[in-house]
Amino acid sequence: MSGNISGQPIASRDLGPGLPAMFDRYKSRVEQELSRFVRLPEGTDPYTLIRYHLGWVDQRGVTARSAISQGKAMRPTLCLFACEALDEDPDKALPAAAALELIHNFSLIHDDIQDQDVERRHQPTVWSIWGVPKALVAGDAMQSVGDVCLLNTSRYGVPPQTILRISNILTSSYLEMIQGQCLDLGFESSTEITSADYLQMIAFKTGALIRSGMEIGALLATGDHAAYQAFSTFGSCVGRAFQIRDDYLGIWGDTSLTGKSAGNDIRRHKQSFPIVYAFERASGKNREDLLRIYAKEEIDDDDVGRVLAILDDVGARDESESLTEASAEQALEAIASVSLPAWARTEAEGLVDFLARRQY
Repeated sequence: MSGNISGQPIASRDLGPGLPAMFDRYKSRVEQELSRFVRLPEGTDPYTLIRYHLGWVDQRGVTARSAISQGKAMRPTLCLFACEALDEDPDKALPAAAALELIHNFSLIHDDIQDQDVERRHQPTVWSIWGVPKALVAGDAMQSVGDVCLLNTSRYGVPPQTILRISNILTSSYLEMIQGQCLDLGFESSTEITSADYLQMIAFKTGALIRSGMEIGALLATGDHAAYQAFSTFGSCVGRAFQIRDDYLGIWGDTSLTGKSAGNDIRRHKQSFPIVYAFERASGKNREDLLRIYAKEEIDDDDVGRVLAILDDVGARDESESLTEASAEQALEAIASVSLPAWARTEAEGLVDFLARRQY
């Protein structure tokens, strides 16, 4: 099954809004901060594997020629944006931003093992090259490096009590993330998940780390509790919009743009939002077919086609887009009362538009 659902040449398709300027503005600083902690002792596997996963080197340890396998670094970007929007100087948030990226990526290494995914960001996954034991060690090492990285906030003169607070925020959020992953794995064997169950799961798995990045950036910038709370809510809404859009792209996105195998979410019996919604709304033959297909050990191309037809019948595609748009609007409403410079408000609007309408 092709990821090119429309059948149109890529050049003629709407690729959605481009990556907001803030991603380019912070990228080099985040990478420089990461490189301080992800060093490369000769022949040390965990660091080689970490650098490979981050897209810095190929599987031989040779510096990569392009950044095609690197992610968007959304979580550190949002952390730095929150800090700069409220204080003009984001540098004090750099250690936390790097820590967020490392924590997120350790979860991806482990997630690829659990989902048996052999490709991520257009390259083979860590476990598919080095095996599960070494991939687990690399993920664990990345988590530990992230924790150490955060503590280096002290070099910017941040008071110890503030560092303890942001450390607690980060640790609590990745425990939520792990809880969300456990819920997600459990959902794969059930056809009785409600939309409310699903939204709670993604609030943990995806939303927690995004929310905590905004909270940490705001806390490092200001003692204003109202601003902190506003950015916390903004982060939660952005996280929901991001994940629902990701679910949309996991079914209707273009493989050449997303870097994910088309139909993979359906083949893995993954209970993404459109599928959960379909199980809630389908009746008669549609529900019978969904139950039959999801009871099978292996879902083939014909099954995927039938599931796609059912999703269209129950309006899952439209509902996914509507929920994404609603979450995006709620995100902007959350920070509407916060005093922000014009550039920051414009960038927040651009960010929300990108996350709600992105094609990759």
